[in-house]
Amino acid sequence: MKRYGHGLVLGKFYPPHAGHHHLVETARDRCERLTVLVCAASVESVPLADRVAWMREVHPDVTVVGAVDDTHMDVTDPAVWDAHMAVFTAAVPERVDAVFTSEAYGEELGRRFGAASVLVDPDRTLFPVSGTAVRKDPVGCWDFLRAPVRAALARRVVVLGAESTGTTTLARALTDHYRARGGVWGRTGYVAEYGREYSERKLADLRDRWPGAVWEDVTFTTDDFPAIARAQNEREEDAARTGSPVLFCDTDSFATTVWHERYVGGRNPLVEEIADRAAPHHLWLLTDHEGVAFEDDGLRDGEELRPWMTDRFRAELARTGRRFIEITGPPEARLARAVAAVDGLLATGWDFAAPLPEKR
Repeated sequence: MKRYGHGLVLGKFYPPHAGHHHLVETARDRCERLTVLVCAASVESVPLADRVAWMREVHPDVTVVGAVDDTHMDVTDPAVWDAHMAVFTAAVPERVDAVFTSEAYGEELGRRFGAASVLVDPDRTLFPVSGTAVRKDPVGCWDFLRAPVRAALARRVVVLGAESTGTTTLARALTDHYRARGGVWGRTGYVAEYGREYSERKLADLRDRWPGAVWEDVTFTTDDFPAIARAQNEREEDAARTGSPVLFCDTDSFATTVWHERYVGGRNPLVEEIADRAAPHHLWLLTDHEGVAFEDDGLRDGEELRPWMTDRFRAELARTGRRFIEITGPPEARLARAVAAVDGLLATGWDFAAPLPEKR
């Protein structure tokens, strides 16, 4: 099988899927070096920088560059070809020895680069998927997506609330409910509350020095909360990369801003900055304290503060424009209301903007 010096793969990668990765891997194996050119139009809703980053992560052994190309595709029009080639050659100015595509236009593309044209799985027999199919039905195409794209597309649902209001119970019940649907949903992820783990460790460390210590003896400083918020973000991102199209989080870094008020008083701008840097979340479920008995599990001491915390969560969710619903009533009713809200979120789809029109 012939090998080439410098190979080129180009496309929209809107978003990248298994067929794209097979094309890149095939080209990489047949070239001394390979450039992948990601071309995005301004009307598209996935930023060029994100697509470049995703391709670089999945293919660290190739060169990935990006370019904005706002010319529609018309393979029958030489002037349109000229406009595209101006973008392509500006982004990849060095000589190209072979272009690898899965498209019929590959031959003309190779001719214009003065390069060989190599066609790879044009009938999509190995990976029956396309960018159009992913945009139309991300859930149905989920198994064709790699980790960074899954993380970007996963719908993230946060359960938050005051102490002993059933947040963990509800988050776990939701996770179990969606896993039970089977198929791609069987991998639905759950992210535990890192702040609880952090608190357990603080209490254990204190007991190493003072064996009789109890939770009321533990103190928090403002510096504890950025560490909690960062770890919560990191664990959530890890879970989103391997899970299903929905991810359930038992609190998040946004909630940490209110917990800072609860334990330290006032706001911490760094915690708020970390919360703002988190990947987009899509729905918050606020668990009400009414009708839920307070259970002291050894890490709780704020029964009288639950109404205040519920009010603060509600106020901050509203102030920051986050989409949320309140979860009230007995456990069965809470789960049913939460499932209905999550199903409603999923039913709204992913709302990809249409790409530029193509004529082939």
